[in-house]
Amino acid sequence: MRFARLFALLSMLMLASMAASQEAAPAFHPDRTAWGDPDFRGVWPVQNINDARIPLERPAAMGDRAWLTEEEFAERLKQAELSDASYSDGIDSEGTRGLADWLRSSRTGHAASLLVDPPDGRLPPLTRAAQALHEAGRSSYKEGQTRFEWITDMDAFDRCITRGFPAMMLPKPYNNGVRIFQSPGYVVLQLEMFGTRVVPVGQHGHWPDAVRAWNGSSRGRWDGDTLVIETTNIVTGDSATTDAARRAGSPLPGRTLATLPMGPGAHTLERLTMTGADTIAYELTYTDPEVFTAPWTAAFEWTRDDAYQIYEYACHEGNGHLRALIETSRSLERERQAGRGAH
Repeated sequence: MRFARLFALLSMLMLASMAASQEAAPAFHPDRTAWGDPDFRGVWPVQNINDARIPLERPAAMGDRAWLTEEEFAERLKQAELSDASYSDGIDSEGTRGLADWLRSSRTGHAASLLVDPPDGRLPPLTRAAQALHEAGRSSYKEGQTRFEWITDMDAFDRCITRGFPAMMLPKPYNNGVRIFQSPGYVVLQLEMFGTRVVPVGQHGHWPDAVRAWNGSSRGRWDGDTLVIETTNIVTGDSATTDAARRAGSPLPGRTLATLPMGPGAHTLERLTMTGADTIAYELTYTDPEVFTAPWTAAFEWTRDDAYQIYEYACHEGNGHLRALIETSRSLERERQAGRGAH
C-alpha cells in the first residue's frame, strides 16, 4: 500500500513537471499575414478529443487532479489503439485513424477533463431558477422524454437552427471541423456544424442589448500573438417555454445538458494562442449569472489537419428527425388510448 501511494505521488509529480516544462517553453511566434496579423489560417478539427472520450467534466472522485496518472493515461491510450485497429474504409466503420498518435503528442491527451476552472473540473451549481428551467426543459436529447406533440417539445438543435453557443465551440460526437479564414480587420471561424462566425478585429462596441443572434455579437483583438474574442448579445431563453420564438440553444453539448437555459447576461471570452506550427491552445470562459453561480473555463488543444474536408451540414432540408419523433409519439399515444378503451 505504501509503495502504491509513493508510485502515485511520483506519477503526479512527473505530470506536474511535464506541464510546467511545457508552460515554461519559449513562446511560439506564428507567421504573419500580408497585413501583419498572426496567421491562424487553416483547418483545426477537434474530433480526436471526442473520440478519446475526454470528458467536459472531471469525475468527482478525481477532485482537483487535472491530469491523468500514468496508469490512467495508459488505459486511455489502450482504448485508442483498439479503436485505431478496428478502423476500415467501410461506411459502417466505427474505428479511428491516428487517435493513439494524437494522444501521445497532445497535451490535451493527458487531461482529466476539458473544464479547468473551477479547480475540481466540475460545472458550478445552477441558480435555483435555472435549475427549475433545466428540469422543465424539453428536447429529444433529454433523458426520459418520450412525448413529442409538436416542435415546442424540441429544442433549437432538434429543429436544425443552432447547436447552441458556445456549445458549437466544444467537442461533440461528430462534425468537429473548424476552419479559420482571415482578412484585414476580420477573423472568420467556419464551424462544420451550424454556421460561421465573422469576428471583427479591432472594432469596439457590441450591438444594442435588444439585438440578439444565435452566436451573439463577437469582437476580437490581438493581445500579442493571442487572439481574444469577446461575445455578448446571445439569444436568450430556455427550452421549457411553449413559445418557440423564446427558445435558446443550450450553451453546452450533451444529453444531460441539452435543456440548460441562456440568461440575458451570458458572455464568453475566448483566447486562441498558437503554441506550434500545428497547434492552437484554445481557452473559453463562460459567464451567465442568471444560470451559473460562478463562471467556468474550458481549455484544450486544436490540432491542424488541412486535409480535413468540411462539407455542407444540410440538417434542415427534409428534417425527418422532427417528423419521425412527432409521428412515432402520436402513434404510441393512440395505442395507449386504444388500450385503455379496450378495458
